[in-house]
Amino acid sequence: MDILQKVQNYREEQEKLKWEGTLADYLKLLKERPYLAQSAHSRVYNMIKHKGVVEEDDRKIYKFFGDELFGLEEPLERLVEEYFHPAAKRLDVRKRILLLMGPVSGGKSTLVTLLKRGLEKFTHTDEGAVYGIKGCPMHEDPLHLIPPNLRDEFEEEYGIKIEGNLSPLNMMRLEKEYNGKIEDVMVERIFFSEDKRTGIGTFSPSDPKSQDIADLTGSIDFSTIAEYGSESDPRAYRFDGELNKANRGMMEFQEMLKCDEKFLWHLLSLTQEGNFKAGRFALISADELIVAHTNESEYRSFIANKKNEALHSRMIVMPVPYNLKVSQEERIYEKMINESDMKDVHIAPHALKIAAMFTILTRLKESNRGNITLLKKMYLYDGQDVEGFSDTDVRELKKEFPDEGMSGIDPRYVINRISSTIIKKEMTSINALDVLRSLKDGLDDHPSISKEQREEYLNFISVARKEYDELAKKEVQKAFVYSYEESAKTLMDNYLDNVEAFCNKTKIHDPLTGEEMQPDEKLMRSIEEQIGISENAKKAFREEILIRISAYARKGKRFDYQSHERLREAIQKKLFADLKDVVKITTSTKTPDEQQLKKINEVVATLVDEYGYNTTSANELLRYVGSLLNR
Repeated sequence: MDILQKVQNYREEQEKLKWEGTLADYLKLLKERPYLAQSAHSRVYNMIKHKGVVEEDDRKIYKFFGDELFGLEEPLERLVEEYFHPAAKRLDVRKRILLLMGPVSGGKSTLVTLLKRGLEKFTHTDEGAVYGIKGCPMHEDPLHLIPPNLRDEFEEEYGIKIEGNLSPLNMMRLEKEYNGKIEDVMVERIFFSEDKRTGIGTFSPSDPKSQDIADLTGSIDFSTIAEYGSESDPRAYRFDGELNKANRGMMEFQEMLKCDEKFLWHLLSLTQEGNFKAGRFALISADELIVAHTNESEYRSFIANKKNEALHSRMIVMPVPYNLKVSQEERIYEKMINESDMKDVHIAPHALKIAAMFTILTRLKESNRGNITLLKKMYLYDGQDVEGFSDTDVRELKKEFPDEGMSGIDPRYVINRISSTIIKKEMTSINALDVLRSLKDGLDDHPSISKEQREEYLNFISVARKEYDELAKKEVQKAFVYSYEESAKTLMDNYLDNVEAFCNKTKIHDPLTGEEMQPDEKLMRSIEEQIGISENAKKAFREEILIRISAYARKGKRFDYQSHERLREAIQKKLFADLKDVVKITTSTKTPDEQQLKKINEVVATLVDEYGYNTTSANELLRYVGSLLNR
């Protein structure tokens, strides 16, 4: 199917969604589907919930944010559960401006954009359908037509609470066009669109001297005053301000705290009473979510000003810190790269991970607990096992500094440095060392880093480099061992035979002579020491292995080389330790012999086929690990 055919199909689908009828017809719809009359806050909450919720580690993860925001599960859960959910239930929190506060490039704008794009799509679904008075520039709620004295009876019959009054324009239209017969007023289905200024508005402050309050509340159309005879005639007014157009949906107030005071006062009655003043009219009802965002320093200045107390009490401040998980930071970089023209450049495995390690270290705060280094904290936050620490420790660490993650290096800096490296050197492949070098070079030009911070950040680059050294050695180790897979399995079986005999206090049979022998303690320890199992801990580790074997047997499964992560690592390290000399010679010899060349090619092929390298980055890795081993 070509693109024009798809466009035609899309147009036909959109036509099918359109609906038009009288208020009487709309009330019949409400009898069948009362959820159509939901408030703006309720619509946003249901939109988020509609995408699905997953329970994970006593935490709710909302799929709505899943593909765009990474590592912010806790702030997002708090946002939904402490703001959107109670607001959807008509609790007092809906009368507050939602203020997202966080560092630059932390995801605030992305979050707001997600909500706006989500609402646009949601109003095309049955669950998110919105209906408004036809011809109304504010797409007003048709239920405002129900007279106030009949609303209690309406609520009893339909189970729907009506809030807000009919706007001056629709009040006049009701009398002049429909002779006061509310049942004849035409209603249509509307679809939110930021581009068409329907249900979604965006206000950005500019020069206070030139910016007009009409940008928010609309303005008089002077060309029509001669026709209608008065400025107070609703037909002589353009209801085209952002507050008018965002009715029934949401309005983004960009850099709200930079705005002139006269613009902010309009938000006081809008948030508390659900209405605002425009022109020479009575208060106009509006049902909309106001979302603003700012950084921490501007927010502190704002609340320090006593004149802002009234507005401050009408805000719900939601911190949006930087992500503090290495694995999620990697996903942020991958997303940013995929959205750019860099996606065709080969980025070697672990390059982004090492950059993420450096970035996360700059965002963490030193714990007051002496036994936890920043590196351990980084791994714990990423959900990795660190010997001697549990989930309880992680929870306590997170409580230690409530503002952790509100400072540090932002993702854009990392992507800018990677881009700079690629463009300057016209590289088609970059590795972790290229990225670290570029991050280091860029610190001198970073505008917001002090001399003390620079020294600290240089130290973090060294820490990340050491972590990469270990990762690189492990990667080559795995690639070499892959060629010796049978040797690894044989070594594993030998170890398990000895462990079983040790735990059961029996002897093992020599496969050649058939004679009985004591378990080979030297062999077992040579393997266990590879992963730091102490003399005192060896018995518990061996018993754990035996329990795992029994558990597999009960389930009818075979315990093999892949069944125990730490044991597999120990076997690989042991095998690699025995092969280390081969690696040294192979990678450092300028003119390798035929056998060595064959081995290099095998390892390069493994790195390319199994671990995601290309030929260039695989050879660079081998040379680098060879130099590490020869030090």
